[in-house]
Order: sequence, then C-alpha cells, then structure tokens
Amino acid sequence: MKLHELRPAEGAVRSKKRLGRGTATGQGKTAGRGQKGQKSRSGGGVRVGFEGGQMPLARRLPKRGFTNPNKKVFTEVNVDVLNRFENGTEVTAELLLSTRAISKIEKNGVKILGEGNLEKAVTVKAAKFTASAQEKIEKAGGKAELI
Repeated sequence: MKLHELRPAEGAVRSKKRLGRGTATGQGKTAGRGQKGQKSRSGGGVRVGFEGGQMPLARRLPKRGFTNPNKKVFTEVNVDVLNRFENGTEVTAELLLSTRAISKIEKNGVKILGEGNLEKAVTVKAAKFTASAQEKIEKAGGKAELI
C-alpha cells in the first residue's frame, strides 16, 4: 500500500452540508442561523467566557495559590514492582520505562518507595529512596545507589 492509495473507511466521511442554496434544500434563506441577531451575522458570535457584558465568572472569583517553580517532581515506584526483574539485574529509570513499570520519567527522576516486599537481589539506581525502601532492598541482598 502506498500513501496515494489510502482511503477512509467506508461510511466514515460524510459530505459537507451545503447551506443557503435555495429553499428546497431545507437549509436555504437563513441557512440554519435563525432570524436576526449577533449569531446570524457574518463573523458574528461571542468569545469564550463572554456573558453579555456582565462581569464574567472567571473575573468574579478570586485568584488563589501559585505554582512553585522549585518543586521536586519524582516518578514514584514501590519496591514490590522490582520483583519482576531477575536476581543481579541493574535497575535504572530507563529499564523501568522500557519494561512499562512506569509510564514516564519525571524531571527529577525516579523515587523508590517502600510499599510491598522484595524477594530479588537487585541493584537499584535512582534519584531518591525512602528509608524503608533502602532497608528492604539491602535486606533482600541488593544495593540502593543514588544517582
């Protein structure tokens, strides 16, 4: 199959409604826009959030909070997820991503949490560990390395 041979599925594409082409079509004269008013005019209509001149809701409500630009954001992984790897495996963020243990690596890397039990002796390289996670990894015979 070539690019010029691609076609949409049968029945997936409908032809465009032709408006204002005579009264016999059912969409003639006002072309489905009703009678007079702002919405019937060419280029007519109001912007999103416009309430007819009344103070819009977005401006009536107070602004609250802020986004902290210095906030540390980690992808969190529990130690029980590490059981999917074989003994002696070096677990990195990239390996977790490629095996779909995580869906994305956040800007500050991966943080290992201590939920669950670990039966495999693996070397884990991560940006951060909780105390319980580090304890469980070392108890299973593995190593927890900060990167």
